[in-house]
Amino acid sequence: MDKEARLVEEIVENALYRMDESTRMIKKSLVEISEDEVWQKPNPSLNSIANLMLHLCGNISQYVISSLGETEDKRNRDDEFSVTGGLTKDELFTKLESVVDDAKRVIFNVTPNQLVKMRSVQGFSFSGVGIILHAVEHYSYHTGQIAFWVKQLKNKDLGFYDGIDLNKKNID
Repeated sequence: MDKEARLVEEIVENALYRMDESTRMIKKSLVEISEDEVWQKPNPSLNSIANLMLHLCGNISQYVISSLGETEDKRNRDDEFSVTGGLTKDELFTKLESVVDDAKRVIFNVTPNQLVKMRSVQGFSFSGVGIILHAVEHYSYHTGQIAFWVKQLKNKDLGFYDGIDLNKKNID
């Protein structure tokens, strides 16, 4: 395999892994909270877990599915934050999982030309690599917020890495 193909493979494999990790952590977090708590806001200036999940759906759709996947951008960002109910935890997670699966298909099928092509999203200019990095980072960022809010609500560790020794030293 040539270096370019290997580089594309590495970008794709690691992006998909990171997206799967965020999905896993959100799923594990949702188990701990009630239907009411998913819509609860810590205070008026913060978002509920449900709003964050809807926001992730919109952001991943806009950046990966629409921009990188070259389909129409149908996002209405303000709606992601204004909704105050109407969806269950399962419905929210199914929606998020579906969007993430669609995005992963786009990323899996990305070509070297798509990775270097420049695009405009929300007024910012990104290459395909930049689009993927943004989507993965943004997903991880809000996953951390969701996990923190659940830990705060339940005063407990969520055990994301139970059974794994995270104190192992790096090896060459």
